Amino acid sequence: MRDFLLRLLLNTLALWIVTQVYGGLFFARGSGLGEYLVAGLIFGLANALLKPVLLLLTLPFNVLTLGLFTLVVNAVIVLVVASLTPLEVRGFGGALVGAILLSVISFGLNLLIGPSNQRK
Repeated sequence: MRDFLLRLLLNTLALWIVTQVYGGLFFARGSGLGEYLVAGLIFGLANALLKPVLLLLTLPFNVLTLGLFTLVVNAVIVLVVASLTPLEVRGFGGALVGAILLSVISFGLNLLIGPSNQRK
């Protein structure tokens, strides 16, 4: 349960950071902490449940592009999250750049906290 809450907070923090540094992703006016947390939760669930299915369905494209099509799948995940939450995206290009930034920031945050087996 502690790891789940930590991941939720990391997803939320990563989304917040991206919306602060990049204009292609932003939250609707008046969005508060609750909306950020819901977006982080949906982002985590989409990554856990929807992303593997999309990667399996797009496997031939991933093989042909040597894995670069994964960036498109990540952008689709961002668009799905945006359709379900107050997160707003400026087009597919905005989702693509936002997904790349989210990946980099999430990677950095995960490096800061370390692997889950070292925290216990």
